[in-house]
Amino acid sequence: MNVVALAGGVGGAKLVDGLAQILAPGELTVIVNTGDDFDHLGLKICPDLDTVCYALAGIANHATGWGRANETWNALESLAELGGPVWFRLGDRDLGTHIERTRLLREGLSLSEITRRFCGAWGIRSNVFPMSDDLVPTLVYTDEGELPFQEYFVHRQCRPKVSGFQFQNVSHALPAPGLLEAVSGAELVVICPSNPWVSVDPILAIPGMKAELISSEITRREPGVLHSVSAKQRAMVAVSPIIGGEAVKGPAAKMYRELGVEPSALAVAGHYGAAGEGGLLAGFVMDELDSDLEKDVQALGIQTLVTDTLMPTTSERFRLAKEVLKFAEYLLN
Repeated sequence: MNVVALAGGVGGAKLVDGLAQILAPGELTVIVNTGDDFDHLGLKICPDLDTVCYALAGIANHATGWGRANETWNALESLAELGGPVWFRLGDRDLGTHIERTRLLREGLSLSEITRRFCGAWGIRSNVFPMSDDLVPTLVYTDEGELPFQEYFVHRQCRPKVSGFQFQNVSHALPAPGLLEAVSGAELVVICPSNPWVSVDPILAIPGMKAELISSEITRREPGVLHSVSAKQRAMVAVSPIIGGEAVKGPAAKMYRELGVEPSALAVAGHYGAAGEGGLLAGFVMDELDSDLEKDVQALGIQTLVTDTLMPTTSERFRLAKEVLKFAEYLLN
């Protein structure tokens, strides 16, 4: 089965790691949010890309969910001694990634080219795409003004009250080369248990992405050419990042509340909507703690799988990924 996963953050990285344990090399394509990318200490930082790649490479820090295993912090400690900004924690091993990425960008390579190069060096057998090679920074509207995402998320620790989001430059951004073709050829698209507002919505906002996802046949214009591209039969499935009204990790539930929506698995399913109803989903995976909401989700026109969606261990990632793939086979047949 050719699978495309939309991912960002720790939850997304965990599920794609599980999928990669099952699928053959080349069968999994991961499209990663880059709305939280930013420049720090003169370096290009891509937190979601790195979190996903570190997980797929088997070098992630399992205790934190972000950064690299066996990390040291000598550079950060030296920076602190000199009075430099240490609110965004960069370990010594992690710094190597950012230094090399920044160097290659300055040499003229695109972010997607660099990501492929890094995946090759780390032995990653899946295809990993940034959502775009263009800058699409997420801006968070809060009761304390407009904040760049990392300022809100890390520096301010999500304390300001959220009132909305803007994905800057998104209308002018292009999907990373090959990304739409990968989606077109997929039999299953999985929306990982990532924050819908700031991890998945930026991906969906890239021009052409949502149209490719919801249509079985689209017309795509290339330079001097106009032609139709027929997609295979495809199922879209989302895994809820909200369990029992709270996010497993991160501010998703807080964001829902502050935007006037009661956080729940049902709210997540409604956020994406049902295929054929202007939305995306054929299926929705929700935790056993939310089984009382199953009929409400089904009433939206979305089929459901109720299971244990927590992934504290590698074996749990494998288990959930296997259940998601089996659910997709049921939907397709």
